[in-house]
Amino acid sequence: MPDNNTNNNRKTRKPANAAFDSGLGHLPPQSLETERLVLGALMIDKDAFTVVSEILRPETFYEPRNQKVFSAIQTLSINENPVDMLTVVEQLKRDGTLEEVGGQMYVYDLTANVASSAHIEYHARILAQKSLARELISFASRIETLSFDESNDIEMVMQEAEGNLFELSQKNMRQDYTQIDPIVKQAVEIMQKAASNSGGLTGVPTGYAKLDDMTSGWQKSDLIILAGRPAMGKTSFALSLAKNISVDNRVPTAFFSLEMSNVQLVNRLISNTCEIDSKKIMNGQLDDDEWRRLDKNIRKLDGAPLYLDDTPGLSIFELRTKARRLVREKNVQIIMIDYLQLMNANGMRFGSRQEEVSNISRSLKSMAKELDIPIIALSQLNRSVEQRDAEGGKRPQLSDLRESGAIEQDADMVLFVHRPEYYHIYHDENGNDLRGMAQIIIAKHRKGAVGDVLLHFKGSFTRFDNPEDTYMPPTEGGEIKGSRMNLPPEADPFGPPPIEEAPF
Repeated sequence: MPDNNTNNNRKTRKPANAAFDSGLGHLPPQSLETERLVLGALMIDKDAFTVVSEILRPETFYEPRNQKVFSAIQTLSINENPVDMLTVVEQLKRDGTLEEVGGQMYVYDLTANVASSAHIEYHARILAQKSLARELISFASRIETLSFDESNDIEMVMQEAEGNLFELSQKNMRQDYTQIDPIVKQAVEIMQKAASNSGGLTGVPTGYAKLDDMTSGWQKSDLIILAGRPAMGKTSFALSLAKNISVDNRVPTAFFSLEMSNVQLVNRLISNTCEIDSKKIMNGQLDDDEWRRLDKNIRKLDGAPLYLDDTPGLSIFELRTKARRLVREKNVQIIMIDYLQLMNANGMRFGSRQEEVSNISRSLKSMAKELDIPIIALSQLNRSVEQRDAEGGKRPQLSDLRESGAIEQDADMVLFVHRPEYYHIYHDENGNDLRGMAQIIIAKHRKGAVGDVLLHFKGSFTRFDNPEDTYMPPTEGGEIKGSRMNLPPEADPFGPPPIEEAPF
């Protein structure tokens, strides 16, 4: 009589070649056979490495000894030495890893079953996909572990998750080459569009005639650094630009302020638009004429495509997420950030603050290219400007950019906001009257000329205007027409005007 237990065992026993039960565990994504095919192809075709050099890295391979073989092939190729099974064996000997990979017979076996390298790029991309999948699994596992630990600040965990995911995406992002024909067509279309615009504008208009003439507007994919010492009016100038762009020209604009609240920004915009003293906007002590001016001009702000974000301590990863959404959902065409040194790169580790700022700067440039819009980032200058004597004009220089030389390197354009009047300098070397004026110094411009643009600064209105072109002399029995700023000091009956301090 048959044993029931034996029959039961026969029913439940799985064949030796049964599929791996995913309910019991998971093997990391891998393809050892494809790894061997790729390595073999690299050793039988001297041109194969150039095909896969941007796709594969040693860590792309799952099998450790395959990583070492690829490293040897990579070293030979970089040094422009021939690659075959003999030279690879010799390189592994020099690396001291030949025995670790299984000796020379393992290397010889890699080429035994490979006839050609015809499909090597396809196979390499399979390995790259599996490697990326392993990295994502490792990333998710670490975030899961940190999230289960209740002693961790969940906001910091989220920041680290964003940082690691951003770093992973950057490492695996590859831009393929493009044949020249479509690029030529795009360039001609831009030229035709510029020809149809007054002033030859090809980018976002600044609202300042001379600045537009020198820059042709803010250009797509450009990183523009707007720098200056405290009290020069950086934020005022950035808000004047935002008002010109979004209110006057109705171009969707995003303004990220890490220093001021949204209400403070809007108060300054109201002062700028309605020409009412910013102090009165704050305390509400407006006279009847100012209330009427407020009621009339504040309507210009209605419906303006200006999007404000006052998130403090904004990280580059949060900014990237928000910027993508604004471009996708609101068609934002320019982003402004006030200011760069208040940003952070949480989730990534750096040896110094300088390294962190360098990373933020590179990320902003990368973001401008990815979103294909200009990004204007305000930046502080170090104290070197203050240490120069008055004869030097206290004029800022590129070396004054604070905390990182990478800012200068990454920027397509660097502009300084400089008010010589603040330092009791009333005339430039050409004799131009600088009272009530601000110099916008274009110190670096990859696509055009450098030089200075003079603008009229109205500190009480936190506003920058195009200067008046001419001075109208007084008529008989009348009053002076035009601005006192255009009078030479000896002709001004009231003496030098008071210096206007910029709130920021």
